[in-house]
Amino acid sequence: MNVRKASMGDAQGIANVHVNSWKTTYKGIISDDYLNSLEINERLAFWVKIIEEGKSIVFVAENDKGEIVGFSSGGEEQTNDPKYTAEVYAIYILEGYQKTGWAKN
Repeated sequence: MNVRKASMGDAQGIANVHVNSWKTTYKGIISDDYLNSLEINERLAFWVKIIEEGKSIVFVAENDKGEIVGFSSGGEEQTNDPKYTAEVYAIYILEGYQKTGWAKN
């Protein structure tokens, strides 16, 4: 497993993880119609913009083949709470890598 700062070339892999982890994690919680409507290309545009702007810090987790299997993002705290200066915006990991212990390596 390798964790590193994301680059523009990672946007497709991040979008894939984002959509597919939503579909598995939120199945039975959010309507199937909504989950089935999620499109990787829409998330791709979102992540291209996020990475280009550089306001968020985005990291990717890769498996041994170099495939992106997870990501996290964070940045400035967004509600102007004086106690905090930063926050985690997202952490997503593909279902097949959850609860496997791969992150301990």
